[in-house]
Amino acid sequence: MPTAEPVASAPALLSEALIRIQREVDAAFDAMLPVPQDTRARLVEAMRYAVVGGGKRVRPLLVTSVAAIYGVDRSVAVRTGCAVEAIHVYSLIHDDLPCMDDDELRHGKPTVHRAFDEATAVLAGDSLHALAFEILADPSLSGDPFTRAQLVSTLATASGMNGMAGGQMMDMMAEGAQYDLRTVTRLQQLKTGALLAAAVEMGAILGHVAPEGRGHLRAYARDIGLAFQIADDLLDVEGDAQLAGKALRKDERQGKQTFVTLMGIDGARAQARALVDQAVGHLSTHGSEADLLRALARYIVERDH
Repeated sequence: MPTAEPVASAPALLSEALIRIQREVDAAFDAMLPVPQDTRARLVEAMRYAVVGGGKRVRPLLVTSVAAIYGVDRSVAVRTGCAVEAIHVYSLIHDDLPCMDDDELRHGKPTVHRAFDEATAVLAGDSLHALAFEILADPSLSGDPFTRAQLVSTLATASGMNGMAGGQMMDMMAEGAQYDLRTVTRLQQLKTGALLAAAVEMGAILGHVAPEGRGHLRAYARDIGLAFQIADDLLDVEGDAQLAGKALRKDERQGKQTFVTLMGIDGARAQARALVDQAVGHLSTHGSEADLLRALARYIVERDH
């Protein structure tokens, strides 16, 4: 009688999935961004410097993990994940600029404006923003124009004033301000949570899940988004800058209110764990096909960078 295949543990499942998505995203961006033989070369080299190699690829992994539940072709899900990652990376390039956070390191190497120059960094960010929507609007991604339109709309909303950029503006205005917990939560739901939520939503859109059938996934995304930011706030206080690959303790120096300053280290850690438990609970209608989403939720509060 044949023996059953061993079931991978959650950490092993996640580790394999992260390695796989990192390779797939790197390969996809490598193919999308050949360096032209003209004076645009420096721009494309800066784009490649930012998107090829480095980064955990959590957002593409969310897209592919949700899409897999609904039987979506893997290559389509990976390309969609690259669109979300392009927006994420463009935001990092711009956040690192002297006019914003003025950071010198990202993923353990010089930031784009340090490795190239400020003007090239701005254009690289602009071009990655545009690339995201080129990917989603391409008919080869999906033959259904309604699906493509939903993907574009979801990512655009999550990226702009009602999403990531709006949250970034609130964050910029936070220096020296006495934001309360409700305001900090709203800030982070926009700045960090919106793009994570879009990744989950876009996986469901690829799977042709009706909007009314996505409620549990939206709830999962909302909870992991807040947990992700609380974990970031904890890492900013307790983390190792070398492991993080970027400067830490910035919020404290700038006098910004965070989940840690408002709740304390123990309170913030307990809240993050409660949010993860809640997120996992939202997946109760799914079986083992959602194990990767469960493992990813746990990883969010356990990561060290």
